[in-house]
Amino acid sequence: MNDVKVIIYTTPTCPWCRKAKAYLNEKGVNFKEIDVSKDQKAAEELVRKTHQMGVPVIQIGNEYVIGFDKKRIDKLLGIN
Repeated sequence: MNDVKVIIYTTPTCPWCRKAKAYLNEKGVNFKEIDVSKDQKAAEELVRKTHQMGVPVIQIGNEYVIGFDKKRIDKLLGIN
């Protein structure tokens, strides 16, 4: 089901990040987590690409989901 690369940008204090990670785990989606509070270069790249300074941001393939948007996550991953 999950052939696409998934990256979730998070911070340790973000409750929506925890919910998003739990949801991806529940759906069996493999993902890479990047803690932007510890990776300044990744944080800068994320802002450059998405113009967002908040987290979570979930990259699914070449698409970005801003926040924990289950409907968009499901659509991009082909989850019904």
